Amino acid sequence: MRKIIIFTMLLFGLTACDKVKFWEDKHSAEAAMHTYTCPMHPEVISDKPGKCPKCGMDLVLKDAPEKKEKGIKLDDLLKPTNEFVVSEQPVIKVKRENIPTTVDALGTVEYDTRQIGSISSRVAGRIEKLYVRYKYQKVSKGQRILDIYSPELLTAQQNLLFVIKNDRSNKTMIDASRQKLLLLGMPASQIQKVIQRGKPDLTVPVFSNYSGHIQQAGSAGSMGSSPQSAPAMASNTAATAELPLKEGMYLQKGQNIFSVYNPNRTWALINIFSEDIALVSKGQSVMIIPEANPENRFKGTIGFIEPFFRQGSKTVTARVYFDNSTAKIPVGSQVKAEIMSHNRMADWLPKSAVVSLGIDKIAFKKVEGGFIAHKVVTGAVVGDKIQIVSGLLPEDGVAENAQYLMDSESFIKINR
Repeated sequence: MRKIIIFTMLLFGLTACDKVKFWEDKHSAEAAMHTYTCPMHPEVISDKPGKCPKCGMDLVLKDAPEKKEKGIKLDDLLKPTNEFVVSEQPVIKVKRENIPTTVDALGTVEYDTRQIGSISSRVAGRIEKLYVRYKYQKVSKGQRILDIYSPELLTAQQNLLFVIKNDRSNKTMIDASRQKLLLLGMPASQIQKVIQRGKPDLTVPVFSNYSGHIQQAGSAGSMGSSPQSAPAMASNTAATAELPLKEGMYLQKGQNIFSVYNPNRTWALINIFSEDIALVSKGQSVMIIPEANPENRFKGTIGFIEPFFRQGSKTVTARVYFDNSTAKIPVGSQVKAEIMSHNRMADWLPKSAVVSLGIDKIAFKKVEGGFIAHKVVTGAVVGDKIQIVSGLLPEDGVAENAQYLMDSESFIKINR
């Protein structure tokens, strides 16, 4: 019996020691997990929160054992950005809203080329008298421009006088001769005077059929050669520059002598950048603000949009026709345009959520564990918003900052 009691006491003692050791080990482990230290003085260690005795900063908890992330493998981290990106980027969705848009653009005031008039020679001959002397000289409709000597006109007058003198009753021949002189550019009043005097005129006047500023139609070296087209306004010199056309020069039949530009009929050429083309259409209202006099602003309408990019330019040109007789804006001056675009109900994302690859646009679509590059079709850009035409559903989430997920070592490739 005594042996049994001693054995029981020994067994109890061993069990108690094991329990004490277990609780000590557990307490040490918990204490290790709740050790506090100073951020500035790591040698200061405490088992409870408090102040650092050296700097007075709050003690912080030492790094706890890191938790193992589930669902992320090394292969995921090593994939290029066009296949998979692991990130905790904020996720946003497309928002359908009606955004009022105003497109700001710059442009210049130019002559309306539809209103350019041409003064041509109906007969070949020599300039006997010139009544205009310099570029931009103002002329009016019906004003005398020059006098021309033409052997053809002289012969036609002599034929008319011969028929009248020798066969006055032949009205058919007389009317035919008279009509020929009219077609050659001789005024009816002058023909009547020639008939009354019975003697032909050596020179015939040429009149302007338009009002505006006169310009030389061709260079001095082109006089006597083929007909010339209207010059480019960019090559114009000072308003006092002398015209190269001189008295004594010869003109060919049908040659364009002068071009007349109407300063009251102008247009504003507005340069539209590629991202704003979708917002601009024919018939939209435009506020034109002259750079020289911003107070002299006026409203206009887009009358035409050129269907091409001008050489060396990344903009499309829109034309705003207006009457410059009241605005008095100098031709060639700079203007600012505010194009009032239509409100459009569409799906929009922040511009930061879309990355341009040149032709293609991509957004990083949220999937389980990360993001994947996803092609989207975009439309108009308004402020910091970009229109999503297709490629995303309302429930799809994308990374708010797509550029942040771009890897400089990878190239985004879109599967087509």
